[in-house]
Amino acid sequence: MSQLGLFFLSFFLLLSSPITENIEKSFLQNNPRFLFPLFSTAQPVNISLPEPISFSDQLSCEQAYFLFQKIFRTYTTFEFFPEPSVQQTPDKGRFIFKARWSFLNKNKTQTVFQIFFYIRSLPQTDKLENPWKITEIKAEKL
Repeated sequence: MSQLGLFFLSFFLLLSSPITENIEKSFLQNNPRFLFPLFSTAQPVNISLPEPISFSDQLSCEQAYFLFQKIFRTYTTFEFFPEPSVQQTPDKGRFIFKARWSFLNKNKTQTVFQIFFYIRSLPQTDKLENPWKITEIKAEKL
């Protein structure tokens, strides 16, 4: 029984890997184009970020793209490290990707966030579309 659980966990992590790579690439390159395909067109994404960004709302995929475009222009990523542990419930088609995000503002002051990406498997509208979508982004200031 434990081997079957391990198989599903490995399979689940295999599917989620491109998503986490694109999130990491987006933050390290300060470019929201890698995030955009990870947002659902069918439902809004909840975004809640503390000071100095101070933002909390539900946004469409386009609005989320433009928000992160503005954030990346204002706050340059200094470092982005994924946490080694991923909170998962593969049987329910969702997991949480957690990372440490450090960025500099225009005054070169560094801020560190622990950022959480809630990722779910959503019904596909297009067969070529990735079913894994970011449904929520939250952060805590460290």
